[in-house]
Amino acid sequence: MTFLVGAMLAAGAVLCASPWLWPAGERPARGARDDRLTRLMAEAGLASVPRHRMLAVMMVVAPVAAALVWLVTGIPALTLVAALAAGAAPIAFLRARRIRLLRARRQMWPDVCDLLVASIRVGLSLPDAVAGLADSAPVPLRPAFAVFARDLRATGRFESSADRLKNALADPIGDRIIEALKMARQVGGTELTGVLRALSASVRADAALRGEVEAKQSWIRGAAVLGVIAPWVILLLLALRPEGAQAYASPAGLMVILCGAGVSVIAFRIMLRIGRLPEPRRWFA
Repeated sequence: MTFLVGAMLAAGAVLCASPWLWPAGERPARGARDDRLTRLMAEAGLASVPRHRMLAVMMVVAPVAAALVWLVTGIPALTLVAALAAGAAPIAFLRARRIRLLRARRQMWPDVCDLLVASIRVGLSLPDAVAGLADSAPVPLRPAFAVFARDLRATGRFESSADRLKNALADPIGDRIIEALKMARQVGGTELTGVLRALSASVRADAALRGEVEAKQSWIRGAAVLGVIAPWVILLLLALRPEGAQAYASPAGLMVILCGAGVSVIAFRIMLRIGRLPEPRRWFA
């Protein structure tokens, strides 16, 4: 009876916190979920990797991790937790890689704006100025602009080539720059250099402020990772002993492991939400 009351109280606490943990929204269809994974891979710099390959990796690492934990401990609940964690690891890797790329590119876009302004001021046309970034842009961005230059030479259509460049870069700041270039190409205007200078100054100021805040809040992510990993390391060490494995293989041990997994996930998400800065969204994607 005590366990039932405790479970009901825990369920009530989760339901009370659910509006912040899982914001309301329509359930995405299968195609929308697939597009979300594809978009995540593109934003992580893996647009050339097929989506089914990432799904295959997730389907392989989950049973491998489960088999290893089962061979070491022989505890079904711990095996299930290991399979779920290993299956979610590629998604966590993609999200971490996306954040690293966004932070690195945030420092590069002001230089791209300055290069575009310099090219336009010396008399180059807008398509030639953008294509010239294949040789003068920061090194991580050059492959995307090189593809744009080849595409532009093949089709001669700036707008469609710019759209493909935007999809290849998959960056919110890059979207803003490309949309400004497309607008200037379509309707003309003498304020493009001023817009690019203002955008460059804005991005520089935002990058400096974000870097300072992220440096001060980096301990939150470190504490979240340590707080989640440490109990499971201790649990694994306890499960290596015969009496520990027997205790955690019992129904009570099963409930402890499953409840611990749920608490770990909820606490980790809360800690990350506390220490996370909102990233700019791709409004022009």
